[in-house]
Amino acid sequence: MAQSRASFDQMEATLLACPKCKRAVPVRKRLLLILPEGEKYEYLCPQCGAECGTKVERTPIKILR
Repeated sequence: MAQSRASFDQMEATLLACPKCKRAVPVRKRLLLILPEGEKYEYLCPQCGAECGTKVERTPIKILR
């Protein structure tokens, strides 16, 4: 179970529903912010430029000893 969950940890969206175009479109991923808990990306419609979604990619915490 843990192995299958790890394989879905970094899924990428390829098609999302655009709120302006009213259809599923292939999206572009753009870095929006660098946060303490990870990097925030937004997914943009290539036709109209509307935001179709966001994602925070969490960076692994490194413990220094």
